[in-house]
Amino acid sequence: MSEQEKQSFFSKVRHVVTDFIYGMASHEMARQALKTRGSMEHLFILITMGDLLGVPILPPYYSLRLLPYVVPQVSTWKRRMLREKDLTDALA
Repeated sequence: MSEQEKQSFFSKVRHVVTDFIYGMASHEMARQALKTRGSMEHLFILITMGDLLGVPILPPYYSLRLLPYVVPQVSTWKRRMLREKDLTDALA
């Protein structure tokens, strides 16, 4: 086995071990952080753009000021809000 093949082998082994340790130690925390971020974004859009659904929380002036930052997410947000929800959705 040449020196380059040994380095390649040890590099692959190190990568596998690193991925394994990441999966054991912090994968669940990373997924939970993404889920929390998504729910916070969901609430932010609800507070700012709630008048689109008939929930007047903030005056329209502030909603219009934030509109350029929220426009890319409005269509998916409206779909999530208007989707029928079931008991199993809350458990997931």
